[in-house]
Amino acid sequence: MCNDEQILVELCRTKDRAAWNTVYNMYAGNLLTAIMRYIPDKERAYDILHDAFIKIFSSFEMFNWRGEGSLKAWMTRIAINMSLESLRKYDIINDSADIETMPENDFIDDDDDMEGLDPDVLMKFIQELPAGYRAVFNLYVFEEKSHKEIAEQLGITEQTSASQYHRAKSKLAKQIKEYIAKLK
Repeated sequence: MCNDEQILVELCRTKDRAAWNTVYNMYAGNLLTAIMRYIPDKERAYDILHDAFIKIFSSFEMFNWRGEGSLKAWMTRIAINMSLESLRKYDIINDSADIETMPENDFIDDDDDMEGLDPDVLMKFIQELPAGYRAVFNLYVFEEKSHKEIAEQLGITEQTSASQYHRAKSKLAKQIKEYIAKLK
C-alpha cells in the first residue's frame, strides 16, 4: 500500500524539484529545531540546515522507507549528525570538558518544582550550556543514546560523556532553581 510520504520519496529520488520544495516546506522547521538543540547560534544553525538539505536531496537513493514517520526520522538523523560534525570540527566538545565543577547536590529534589516551567525557558537553559555539555545532554536525553554510543559518536571517552552529562544536569538544575526562586 502506497501513501503520500512514499510517493514524495519516490519523486525526490527522481530529483523532482517540486517534491524537494514540498519536503523542505514540510520538515525545515522540525530540522531547525533539532539542530538548534546542539547549535544555538541561529546563523550557524541555518547554515547546517542548508547543508543538511543538500545532503538529504543527494542521498534519497540511500533512504529506505519503513513506514509513516521514517522520512522525518532519517532527515532528523542527518541534521543532528551534521550538527555534531560541526561541533567536532571546531573541537568544541572537548573544549567544555573541564569548564567548571558542579556540586554533587545541585539537583532538583522535587518534580513539583518543575511544574509551570515554560518549555521555552528550559530550551533556553539547554542552549546556554557549554557545547560539549549540550551535545551530550541532548544525545542522552532526547536521542536516548548510551554513554558508550555518545562516546563513539563524539570521539570522547565514556567517562567524559558521563561527566559532561552530570555537569549539564547540575548546571540546568541550578538555573531552574534560580528561575523558580525568582518566580516565587
